[in-house]
Amino acid sequence: MDLILEAGRAEKNYWRDLWRYRELFIILAWRDVTVRYKQTVIGVAWAVLRPLLTTIVFTVVFSKIAKMPAPEGVPYALLVMAANLPWQFFATALSESSNSLIGNANLISKIYFPRLIVPAGSVITSFVDFLITLGLMALLMVWYQFLPDWRLFLLPAFMILAFAASFGIGLWLCALNVEYRDFRYIVPFIVQFGFFLSPVGYSTDRVPAIWHWHGLDLPARLLYSLNPMVGVIDGFRWSLLRGQVPFQLSTFSVSVFVSCALCASGIWYFRKMERTFADVI
Repeated sequence: MDLILEAGRAEKNYWRDLWRYRELFIILAWRDVTVRYKQTVIGVAWAVLRPLLTTIVFTVVFSKIAKMPAPEGVPYALLVMAANLPWQFFATALSESSNSLIGNANLISKIYFPRLIVPAGSVITSFVDFLITLGLMALLMVWYQFLPDWRLFLLPAFMILAFAASFGIGLWLCALNVEYRDFRYIVPFIVQFGFFLSPVGYSTDRVPAIWHWHGLDLPARLLYSLNPMVGVIDGFRWSLLRGQVPFQLSTFSVSVFVSCALCASGIWYFRKMERTFADVI
């Protein structure tokens, strides 16, 4: 069987190449996992400390100081931790995938392979951190004696939505970072801004449904759900916290649409710029 090694493959051949190079995908993903924790002082514990400290701080600030109530019967720490799960995955995946091509410049400039493998491998690496944080969430639920119900089986669907959002934005930033190197300074700002724009420390129902502005009635909650992580976080909370957290299908549908649009447009733009990566990088 002949394998044509050239960057301008037809679409059907390109997607077939992704399967042919699956071993390279596994190697790159495993390498990223080992490098992340190699020669570190606390190693895997860092994936636990970051969401744990965030949960403690947000619980104190929003619950004790701001006096924001949690849904009845739900400990505030679990409300925050359930949101930290997808957010930490999203933030890590976005940061890692945006710099993935630059970090593999030597490999990209020498041989052909579907470049989509590189940012995809970075997102999978972030999934390892997610699994570690999920274990922490399980321990907290046992501590509070708050066990999930059948909704837990729908958690993978919300995880796929988080993957689509992070992968789509990551592809945009990854391609732009190759063309314009100063985008690496913008990514941390995007992550930090998105963190405060997402309902990590509070429930989405704290956002008013209608916002009155200069005589106009704006659908504030629908506009807020244009942030794709709003629907993801609401889905995680609904799934993990036995449905005791408000879950609105209308706002969730908006987040699904935005996530799918970001993923599709990210793949389109990445493929458009891909043939120039080896020359520019």
